[in-house]
Parts: sequence; C-alpha cells; structure tokens
Amino acid sequence: MKKRKIKKESFMQGVLVLMISQIMIKILGLVYRLYLTNREGFGDKGNAIYGSGFQIYALLLTISSVGVPNAVSKLVSERVAIGDHKGAYRIFKIAFITFGAIGFISSSILFLGADYIANQLLQIPEAELTLVALSPSIFFVTISCVIKGYFNGRENLKVTAHSQTLEQILKTVLSVILVELVGIVSGVDTAMMAAGANLATTLATALCFGYLFRYYQQAKTEIAWEIKHSTNHQITRVRKTIINILSVSIPMSLGAILGTINKNIDSMTVVRGLKKFLSEEEAKIEYGILTGKVETLVTLPMSFNMAFATALVPAISSSQARGDVATSEKRISFSLLITILIGLPCSIGMILYAEPILQLLFPNATAGAFIYQISSIGIIFIVLEQTISGALHGMGKMITPAIALGIGVIVKLILNLALIPISPNDFILGGTAGAAFATVVCHGIAVMIEFCILKRNIALKLDLSKFVIKPILATGLMGIVSYLVYQNLLNITSKKIVTVLAIFVAIITYAIFLIVLKIFSKEEIFMIPFGKKIYNFLKRLRLYGKRRKLLK
Repeated sequence: MKKRKIKKESFMQGVLVLMISQIMIKILGLVYRLYLTNREGFGDKGNAIYGSGFQIYALLLTISSVGVPNAVSKLVSERVAIGDHKGAYRIFKIAFITFGAIGFISSSILFLGADYIANQLLQIPEAELTLVALSPSIFFVTISCVIKGYFNGRENLKVTAHSQTLEQILKTVLSVILVELVGIVSGVDTAMMAAGANLATTLATALCFGYLFRYYQQAKTEIAWEIKHSTNHQITRVRKTIINILSVSIPMSLGAILGTINKNIDSMTVVRGLKKFLSEEEAKIEYGILTGKVETLVTLPMSFNMAFATALVPAISSSQARGDVATSEKRISFSLLITILIGLPCSIGMILYAEPILQLLFPNATAGAFIYQISSIGIIFIVLEQTISGALHGMGKMITPAIALGIGVIVKLILNLALIPISPNDFILGGTAGAAFATVVCHGIAVMIEFCILKRNIALKLDLSKFVIKPILATGLMGIVSYLVYQNLLNITSKKIVTVLAIFVAIITYAIFLIVLKIFSKEEIFMIPFGKKIYNFLKRLRLYGKRRKLLK
C-alpha cells in the first residue's frame, strides 16, 4: 500500500493557522458576550451568575484536561521525531482511556456537588443550575483534548484550530438560541437564562468531540501505514506509559490549574468582600462587570499570542529530541518578540480607550471603565507568561511555570483579602479595582520568575533596543497619534464612530512605526508566512536592503 502522509506544517504555518483560529474564537466569544450583557434581564447580574459557575467548571476542567493537549503533544512529538510512530500511537490510546475516566469522575463531582458549591463556596445560589448544565462538558472536553494533543504532536495543528473554531461557532449560536428560548419560557428569569447559556457550552463540546472523532477515523489509514513502518520502537508497559503521561501532564496542568484558581479567588472573595460596604445585589453586579465585560476584553489579545504558546511545545520538544538547540533559541526569541509587539499596544490602547470601548460594545451596561484600565495593565504580563510557559514546557521544565504562578496566586489572594473590603471612596484601589490590581501583580511576579529561569537554561540573544526600546517607542507614538485623532474628531461626529476610527488609526500607525524602526530583521521577516513577498515589497520601498547598504 502506498503511503498517503498527513501534511505537516512548518512552525510559522502552524502558528498562523492557530492564530486565525484563536482570533475567530475570541471574536465569536465577544459576540455572544455582547449579546448576553446587552440582553434585557441578563446584564452584569447575569454575567455574575454565569461567570461564577463557569469558573468552578473551569477549575475542574483544568484539573481533568488542560495539561493534556500539550503533554500528549510533547510525548508524541518526541516519539515521531525518532520515527517511533507505534510508540506515539500507544501513548495516544492509553491517554484516551486514562483521561476519559478522569473526565467522567470530574463531571460527576460537578453534577453531584452543584448545590454545595453554589450555596456555600460561591454564595450565589442561582449558580447551581449553571453548574449542573456544565457538568457533562468536562468529559467531552477531556477526551477531545487527547485527540488534539495527538495530532499536535504530529505537527498537524489544523485539527486543533478547526475544532476550536467549530466549538466556538456552535457555542455562540446555541447560546443565543437557548437564552432566547429560556427567556421566553421563564419570563426573563436571569438564573434560568444563565443556565441556558452554559448548557450551550455542553452541547457545543459534545458536537466538537464528534467532529474530532470523525477526523481521527478518516486518518486511521495513514496512521496504520506509519505504525507498520515504525522505527526505534521502545516497548513500555501500560503502567509505565500512564506514569510518563501523568508526569508530564500534571506539571503542565499545575500552571493552568493555578490560573483557574486565580480566577476562582475572585469568584470566592469579590462578592464576599464587597458586601462589607455594598448590598448583595450591587456586589453581584460589580463581580459581573469584572468577570463578564472586563475579563472578556482583556483576554482578547491572548487569541493572537496563544498560537505561539501552543506551537512552541511540540516544536521545541522535537528540536531538542534531535539535539537542534539553535532552532529552539531562534523560535523562542522570535516568539518573545512577537509577544511583546502584541501585548504592549493592546495594553496601552485599552487603557486609553477603556470608557469609549465599553460604551461602544455594552451600551446597556457601560460601567467599569476604571476596573478595565487597571486590568489592561496586566495584558503584557499575561501574554509574556503564555509564551515563556510554552517555551519552558517544550524544554522539559514542566514545574517551573506552576511554581512561578503559584507564588503570584498567593500574593493575589493576600491582596484580594486586603483590598476588596475597602470602599473605593476610601482608597482608589479598593473594591473590585483591588481584585483587578491583584491580578496584574500576580502575572507580573510570574513573568519575572519564569523569564529568569528561561535565561538560565537557554542562551537567548535579546537586544535591549530591539525587544524593549523600539517596541515602547512604536507603542508610544501610536498612542499619541491615535489620541490626537480621537480628540480632534470628537466635535465632528459621534463618539462611537470616533472610537472605531481612532482604533483603526492606532493599528495602521503602529504597523508603520514597526516598519520604520526596523524591529524585524530580514531573517525574521522570512519566518513570517509570505515573508519573502513582504520583504521584497519593503525593499522596493527602500525600507530594507538597499538603504542598509548605503549606510555601510
């Protein structure tokens, strides 16, 4: 039988596919969040009910599955790199059964413990229905993650990208349909509508698993051919394979678990703390602002950067398995540069336009500009943490990101308990703003620790001008130009139109300043998809190549 090999992408092709997917996912996620927040009877209170239940679900889901794609991806890529396709497939089969069982147990815990969690831990009784609705989703996501990890390890990232996009499309469409139906039947009952929105998540994950399983069935012929022609196969017992998988997935999961604990600290302390000086209803609304609007917007830049964090794990693992340290260094340096160039302008832009953005997107619930500004400071730390964690995981430093984030989470808990019960009238960083500030500090600490450890383990050449001074200069100039446009157009047309124009001007001017400051080298431009065409275009404009020769 003739081999029909599954096509593998280059590092940057894989990144591009995942990036497009993540952008689509975030846009669709924003769409249904806009719908829910502006929907009569839902608003910030509905976000509080929806978000509190979702964070508990996310914690159990993380424990069950979040480390799985990267863990399976890392182990599979190491086997594939030396030609042991049989060993790679064995890892996949054992992981599927193991994590399927873990996912089923976690789903059962959430279903049976919904009453206690909602009433005792969250102190939001209305969240019980949302927990029940979400419980089956953990099982479907867990087994889906194993399939994604297997194909990621084979450098076939399109499977993950397509499945994630499909899941978000289904989630968005089903959320609107179910919330409208529940709203009509229940007479606009906020708790019932929140449960309907979370039921949409469960249905979407079940359908997404169906898509992944069908893809796997179609790929079995190619997989069988590779298994038959496998080389360097090492026979391991089932128990040892499970231990190997868990020894990678547990440390990888710890960072994600701590990330969800970070959010659950808010779900368990914000409403409690705010009730010291606000009514219960007002406290829920404040928490809804934080978890519904602010968190949704602040995490948008992660969609651009998540692709690098995901692609780095198998890419670096594969390079190190072959002893190719130079490629690892090059990919990490480039990924860090892109991360900085993504994080800085997003952070500054959201700080500058926090109030106009909320008025534009949430006309029926505009409160929360200051909380949004405080949270936006942390964007650069969040995206850097993503990339550095991916690099450390790929290098085999599984526990390091978890330790770094764990220290940050402890500091956040202390700050939450200290700041949230203080009224904003007495201290500017009191109340909900205190929780936002604590999150910024948490990620800032984690990044500093992770970066120091990364530098000790790999010889990165990070030029101060290229990685710090020029990105800050480009971002500062972008902010000045954009804000001048915003201020000058305010008296001419509506605030919403001016906001959109100012953001568009910011994007264009930032791109121009990146080119003028020559932040990217010729080699780095070539690493970007269609890089050769981009470089030739810039050369014709005399921005690269010819001008550099004249300077010499």
